[in-house]
Amino acid sequence: MRQVLLVFILYLCSEMENKISVVINTYNAEEHLAECLEAVKGFDEMVVCDMESTDHTVEIAQRYGARVVTFPKADHKSAEPARTFAIQSATSPWVLVVDSDEIVTPQLRQYLYNRIETPDCPQGLYIPRRNMFMGKWVSSRSVDYQLRFFIREGTVWPPYVHTFPTVQGRVERIPASLNNVLIEHLEDETTSQWVTKVNFYTDNEVDKRMSKNYGWGALLWRPVWRFFKKYVLDGAYRDGRRGLIRSQMAAVYQFMIVAKVIERKLRQH
Repeated sequence: MRQVLLVFILYLCSEMENKISVVINTYNAEEHLAECLEAVKGFDEMVVCDMESTDHTVEIAQRYGARVVTFPKADHKSAEPARTFAIQSATSPWVLVVDSDEIVTPQLRQYLYNRIETPDCPQGLYIPRRNMFMGKWVSSRSVDYQLRFFIREGTVWPPYVHTFPTVQGRVERIPASLNNVLIEHLEDETTSQWVTKVNFYTDNEVDKRMSKNYGWGALLWRPVWRFFKKYVLDGAYRDGRRGLIRSQMAAVYQFMIVAKVIERKLRQH
């Protein structure tokens, strides 16, 4: 009887180890949330961490059977301050973080479940993401890797915009060559929306970079290098005018970060 009980307990532990929770941070995210949840309903658990939405976000999440937890909005302007809380709200050993405007492909879901059953599975995986720009998918060979899949235990997400989580263990990249093993990003910002957001994003970047000693070189080199990397090395030139615009935007983003760091330091003295 004891042996049967032991085998049953080991079986339950094994089954638990292979479970994945999908975690989605939201604030007034009703536009694409239903599509997002529809794509992840085959996982073991869906957790929506909502920052006190005033639209139908919570209603949509509950309709799809997601477990909703709340993180106070306060004066937060991005999801990052709530990321760690959301991750730790999951109950499965493995967590896949998805934004409310992202779609998980069936191929990615199958890949993740297959991978966690292998003995050499790393503790974290960077996932390739396909992005939209000016109404079309970005067709360059640039791969937008996001660290979105990892063990829940010990993972911490820094509370700054455009950061990756700190994972306890080995981290690898899913090969971009695998067919449709990726996340599709539905967000398609207009140029006006980008201008508004980039001001907020670069403000947030300054907090992370105040230890940097930026000068003339950074003002000139960082924007030039980022344009060259995006347009030439990442192949944005293949997207014609759209690629040129994306590359120029990447350069402007870097210039604004450096300029704001220099400005803040000058004002402090």
